[in-house]
Amino acid sequence: MRSIRKVVVLGANGAMGSGSGAVFAAAGIPTVFLARTLEKAEAGKARAEQLTKGKASANISCGTYVSDLGHALRDADLVLEAVSEDPQVKRDIFGMIDRMRAPDTIVATVSSGLSIAGLCGSLSKEFRSNFLGMHLFNPPTVILGCELIPHRETDPGVVAVAREFLQSVAGREVVETADTPGFAGNRLGFKVLNEVAQLAEEHGVAFMDQLVGPHTGRSLSPLATIDLVGWDVHKAIVDNLWATTYDTAHDQFRLPAYMQRGIDRGHLGRKTRDKGGFFRIEGKGADAKHFVLDPASGDYRPLAEASPRMPTFVESMKSAIRAGDHLGAMEVMCTAEGKEADLLRRIMLGYISYGLGLVGEVVARPRDIDRIMGFGFNWAPPSVLVDAIGPARTITLLERAKLPIPSCILDGAAHHRALFNEPTVDRARFFSAAA
Repeated sequence: MRSIRKVVVLGANGAMGSGSGAVFAAAGIPTVFLARTLEKAEAGKARAEQLTKGKASANISCGTYVSDLGHALRDADLVLEAVSEDPQVKRDIFGMIDRMRAPDTIVATVSSGLSIAGLCGSLSKEFRSNFLGMHLFNPPTVILGCELIPHRETDPGVVAVAREFLQSVAGREVVETADTPGFAGNRLGFKVLNEVAQLAEEHGVAFMDQLVGPHTGRSLSPLATIDLVGWDVHKAIVDNLWATTYDTAHDQFRLPAYMQRGIDRGHLGRKTRDKGGFFRIEGKGADAKHFVLDPASGDYRPLAEASPRMPTFVESMKSAIRAGDHLGAMEVMCTAEGKEADLLRRIMLGYISYGLGLVGEVVARPRDIDRIMGFGFNWAPPSVLVDAIGPARTITLLERAKLPIPSCILDGAAHHRALFNEPTVDRARFFSAAA
């Protein structure tokens, strides 16, 4: 069986390139960092060294596309492309690789949602059979989830080699997905993120981010997550999903107009600290001042003044979680009354319905959706929520909300069987009472 003993990373100066390369190098794999200039490649190496506390240093060498690509490809087992998320830029890079690569070199893209088949359609048959998507989640040195995306011409043996390498050498939690828009994680995750961003226009940024906070089963609240990802990256992902998917979630992929106005003014989230995104911080440390966006005006208000009074059921959910009772927190969510509770249930039920509804189209099993959301997004997997609510009650709530009922929930209710079957995973770890 083929094995991967040397990796070449293209776009090694970027966050995904340097982070992915850091994972491989820290695992003992000789890894070549390539960028347009040697200075950029070396900057990527420095970032990788920082991320791994020096563990990757000895296994990283640097070079440029012009001077070193041909030599680096000569004995490369895996080439990982991590250049900008622009299809034509990627195709140009793949054209160069196709002319220089060894016959059995595997080529992978870290694209977070572009068509894998579409990126290699004009290249040689040999290239296409050795090409697939390898979507590591950012930052790769922290997040273990990884999507492996073959297209219709990918050699099954290549998929097996890549999966073995990612699992056994790189320590990834690998989920195989179909070559569909956004794959599995981003299609579900950004459906929820963008839906909350849409609702923030009516209900306010601070309110929505506190309503759908860590107590609902996520490591970071939704709008703070978009700020971390970057508004420009968020736009690229949801615009692609809006243009290429036509299912029950289509409306949730429309970028809010106020976000486009913010992007046009250079407000991209944490990467533009002076301008901010949904939130903005002025100063540092104890003297830092926190502000929150008003979507209607585009202005920022002090967060302390804009923070709304949350409904009592939210604090009840947090209290249950602080007591180690995430089941009790879900009970509160299901039984709470009022428009705020209805709003939260609408979001959570939409996550369950859409996520498990992707089984059969995007992934083979409910377990695949669960694992990529748990290990890729650090969100409570949909099946964990169904088990906490109860399959029969989940069906009743989905019917009331007029949402599709995935077959695995019907099966769970019919056989009185839990959906989430991961004995080594602590379900409670996905829930936090943090503000």
